Amino acid sequence: MIYSAKIAPSGWLAFELNILGRLKFSSAAMPFTSDPTLGVFLKRRDVKVLANDLLQSAWVRAVSVIQNNQERLTDDDVNQILEDVYVPGHKLHNPALRSWFGETDAWWFDNVRSNLERIQSPIAFAIGAGLAMAVGDYVLSFTDETRELRQPLTNVFRRLWMSLPEPVNNAKENLCQNKPANIFIAETPADLMFLRLPVSGIGGGLGYSERSQWREEWLRGGNDFWKDLDLVRSGKFGSPVETKSQYLRMLEDTLSSASHYKNWAIAHTENGFVSTQEIVETIGRARRRVDAIYTKDFSELTGTKAVIITA
Repeated sequence: MIYSAKIAPSGWLAFELNILGRLKFSSAAMPFTSDPTLGVFLKRRDVKVLANDLLQSAWVRAVSVIQNNQERLTDDDVNQILEDVYVPGHKLHNPALRSWFGETDAWWFDNVRSNLERIQSPIAFAIGAGLAMAVGDYVLSFTDETRELRQPLTNVFRRLWMSLPEPVNNAKENLCQNKPANIFIAETPADLMFLRLPVSGIGGGLGYSERSQWREEWLRGGNDFWKDLDLVRSGKFGSPVETKSQYLRMLEDTLSSASHYKNWAIAHTENGFVSTQEIVETIGRARRRVDAIYTKDFSELTGTKAVIITA
């Protein structure tokens, strides 16, 4: 049986911050960080953030705002990234872009990716790459009926750059990694593990959203890496599953390797595949006592319920 992934409601961030504000911790490990926003808010609360994601595109975005405490993209950086971006070459460096974009847009993203390689600072590279991904999300948000409303992509990039907030400097050595979640958990010490259960891993296919797929293919320069990536995460929590028992068994294995964290906060989207009670029972089998269960009902809007279990 295959269940489609549900996207967490935008209001869930406030819910997560509210619950985490009730816990005492000075450092937090996040094994899955598809969106770095929570990490940025934890930095504002003077928490040292240790983030991870197996996707390079998610890792790069986390580096730009979590690991980065003070670096900004300069005028020269932006000019370098956008140099001759509409000039087509002999052929695309990354033909996979044509699966996502029209020819002109594909050339723009191909040239931006090549220009990013000239940026010396890894942090500046991450900021620029994050902006380019935001431009791509912008492009893909339009339909045939709304395409005429689009702005030139270079203008969009510059507007996004100018609207970037100041980096959050919490004077901590925040670190972002690009490892399988089980390895990150075993190697990373922290007061709290915030584990957002990867709902997108349920079902057939790659187990990633289309947004994640295009970003990853753009950043890696092609689409021939998916088989190797699947081998890396095969049998591990976060890979696609077909049965509830398989999902829970992988979760139990993951939690069993996380005993060195004093506190757990496990965020779960209840959408009919796995119940909160089953998650609680799995936590118990990992020899951890559940302290509290917090819920926020989004069923009228999305058909889901947001749940955070602390242990």
